[in-house]
Amino acid sequence: MTWRLRGTYFESCNCDPICPCRRVDGTAGGRSTYGECMGLLSWLIEEGYAGETDVSGLPVALALRYSDDEPGSPWTWILYLDEQGTEKQRAGLEAIFTGRLGGDAFNHFPWVWKESELVAVRTAVIEVEHTRRRQWLRIRDHVGMRIRGRYEEAAEVTCVIPGHDRPGEELVADELFVEDGPLRFSFRGRCAYGSSFEYAG
Repeated sequence: MTWRLRGTYFESCNCDPICPCRRVDGTAGGRSTYGECMGLLSWLIEEGYAGETDVSGLPVALALRYSDDEPGSPWTWILYLDEQGTEKQRAGLEAIFTGRLGGDAFNHFPWVWKESELVAVRTAVIEVEHTRRRQWLRIRDHVGMRIRGRYEEAAEVTCVIPGHDRPGEELVADELFVEDGPLRFSFRGRCAYGSSFEYAG
């Protein structure tokens, strides 16, 4: 099955800005600020397909945790798919974001190329706004993040998930929280990032 996705991306995690995972002025980063990363990633697909199924207009989110001190830093993660999508649309997106369809998933998704534990694939209403520097996301009352604005330090910052070839900007989150199974955390004033993405396989 061939697939292609294009749209906008934003994320937040518990690191201090600028997140050490990013490249800053072309220099690779290192360990997360506190040795353990807890975060939430989101994609809003402007245009896309999985095989013959159009997935344009759908959001996807992913909650995560990993420790730098565990060998290989395996991810524990939950994938959220929007219940407004059809069964075929959700199946296609699940296959893409779990890496089963290959392609750019192996270039951009650490939970695919590393050892990882997928806790669950959830179907839920995903409320999301990707307006630049005012992004927000909410899934029921259990998952959410809201961007405060741009981080003011001047630097060229890129992230592997949307791609180091794509411009983006470091942001600051007003809130970040997940309360879902083994993933439970809440932070304010931590790092965030916004960019565009384009993947294919």
